[in-house]
Amino acid sequence: MAKNIYFASDFHLGSPTYLESRKREEHIVSWLNFIEPNCSELFLMGDVFDFWFEYKTVVPKGFIRLQGKLAQMSDSGIKIYFFKGNHDMWVNDYFTEEMGIEIVSDELIIERNNKKFYLHHGDGLGPGDAKYKFLRKIFRNPFCQWAFSMLPPRIGLFIANGWSGSSRVASNKKEEFLGEENEWLAIYAKEQLAKQHFDYFIFG
Repeated sequence: MAKNIYFASDFHLGSPTYLESRKREEHIVSWLNFIEPNCSELFLMGDVFDFWFEYKTVVPKGFIRLQGKLAQMSDSGIKIYFFKGNHDMWVNDYFTEEMGIEIVSDELIIERNNKKFYLHHGDGLGPGDAKYKFLRKIFRNPFCQWAFSMLPPRIGLFIANGWSGSSRVASNKKEEFLGEENEWLAIYAKEQLAKQHFDYFIFG
């Protein structure tokens, strides 16, 4: 029997409080238990965590239930992809080494059942948002990541979690559809369609 592929994103685990995040994590694991029997591939489309940074021997505390479930699914043969989002762009090789998860830094193009998919977290695509695009280049710069890793984990994670929280609050406004001519991702999708055919665009 053919199995399904699933897409999910923006869990933002770690925010806004420990208890709320823990409850959300339990719901996510419950959902993963539900889909597992019919799942062949799982695409986590970014911002799974509200913040994530991997030191050489240190990763953020918590989220062990989700990690354990993902490891178990991967061990059972389910292919899992983890897209870097704007909140967890500093994922490195921990999930690959420990859970066999494939990390996707930007776009991924796949074909399934004769349908072509364009996959991306969606941050920084299309026109506009010049400030974020500039910051994204800085945050993804290997030297900047190395420099941040020189901070002791307790200090580095404290600073980063504070920044992540302020970023989320600043962007936590009611979203309204502005029409295809004004939505950045719609504009970007049309630009890609002018170059090649896609059946689906999926963003985080």
